[in-house]
Amino acid sequence: MPIFEFQCEECGEVFEELILGDDKDKVICKKCKSSKVKKLISQVAFKSGNKFTSSVGSACSTCKGGTCSSCH
Repeated sequence: MPIFEFQCEECGEVFEELILGDDKDKVICKKCKSSKVKKLISQVAFKSGNKFTSSVGSACSTCKGGTCSSCH
């Protein structure tokens, strides 16, 4: 499911919204109901079994591949 993060240009509220098709033009702020919102760039993660893998490939200090159970 494509969930995007937005920030309201009126009140500064940051919120997530599930977007299907061309609905991104219909997004309004959850707090002040303004339609002046901008889509933020968010990190993408994928779930495989019980582990999350980042699309960035970052790793914690205890692993090198970014897929160990202590950091994901």
